[in-house]
Amino acid sequence: MRKVTAGLFHSLDGVVEAPNLWQFDSFDDELGAELTGMIDRVDTVLLGRVGYQEWASYWPNAERGDPFGSFINPVEKYVASRTLTGDLEWQNSRLIDGSLEDFVAALKETSGGEISVCGSISVVRQLLFAGLLDTLTVMTHPVIAGSGRHLFEPSDPVTRLTLQDARRTSKGNAILDYGLRTE
Repeated sequence: MRKVTAGLFHSLDGVVEAPNLWQFDSFDDELGAELTGMIDRVDTVLLGRVGYQEWASYWPNAERGDPFGSFINPVEKYVASRTLTGDLEWQNSRLIDGSLEDFVAALKETSGGEISVCGSISVVRQLLFAGLLDTLTVMTHPVIAGSGRHLFEPSDPVTRLTLQDARRTSKGNAILDYGLRTE
C-alpha cells in the first residue's frame, strides 16, 4: 500500500500560509536535504484548487534547473476542486472525479511511490481527519509570523497523534513527523 504524506512549513505561532514571507532567513542546507529526500520518494502529488491555481501560474515558467520545478512540473498531479471543470492546462494534471477520500483510498491501493499533498491546507486537514494521511511533516521555523492561516481550526476534533521522527537543523528548524495514533 502506498503512503500518503504531507509536509508543511510552519511558524512557531502556527502559521502555515505563505511561508515565503517568513522562512527566508532560517532555511538551511539540512532543510533543503530533507526536502530533497521527500521529493525523491514522491511520484504522485495531490493539490487543492487554490494551490493548483497558484502553482500552475508559476512553476511551468520557473527558471530551468530549479530543483522543485524539475520535480513538480513533470510529476503526476491530481487536483481536488468543487469549482474547476474540464481539462487542466498544467502538464500531468487531472481533476479528481468524485469524493477526495474515495479517490485517495483507491489511489493508495495502486503501485507506485509516495503520494504527497502539496500546497493545500484544506486537503491536508481533510485527509488527516479521514484517516488517510500516513505522515504529516511539520517543519517549524524559529519565527513568529504574526498573521496567516493555521493548519488547524478551533472547531477541529481532539485528535491524538504519534511522533514518528524528529530532527533539528543548524538554524533551529524542528522537523517533526506525525501520524494518527491508532490505539
